[in-house]
Amino acid sequence: MLQRVPVSQSPVDKFREYLTSRPRSQRFTEPQRQMVEFIFSRHNHFDADQLCADLDRNHVDISRATVYRTLAKLVDAGMLRELRLGPRIVYEHEYGYPQHGHLHCDRCHKMIEFQLPELESVFEDLCRQHQFQATTHTVVIRGTCAECNRSRVSKRRLDLV
Repeated sequence: MLQRVPVSQSPVDKFREYLTSRPRSQRFTEPQRQMVEFIFSRHNHFDADQLCADLDRNHVDISRATVYRTLAKLVDAGMLRELRLGPRIVYEHEYGYPQHGHLHCDRCHKMIEFQLPELESVFEDLCRQHQFQATTHTVVIRGTCAECNRSRVSKRRLDLV
């Protein structure tokens, strides 16, 4: 699992600052505060439906509409990153975590995070060659995890019997 990186503000304070410093300042509501605290209290990948279910299970009463609106604002604020996995949109922390890539299992949907400094150097060189100013990047390698591969191989053996 990735280790957090030091940040100057708590996620709640960072989001409050984002909302109030916009050209059209927005209110920071109690449901938004609860949602930000909930999301940043754990490190996992989630979609909006999973988040709604987790909030309900933990007796955090936030409307589905507020969840969707707040997720969009958290992405816009640079606090969450959207990962598009086929038709599914998954969110992860961007604020407080280092740049990293993902291995995504197409069978069980497990996400394995990795950091590879050599890959970061390749991206920097590529951007320099093309005089491109990168703000961020997302690496998702799709395939089959070790557990699903083992399961698939043992199932094939049984099919041969």
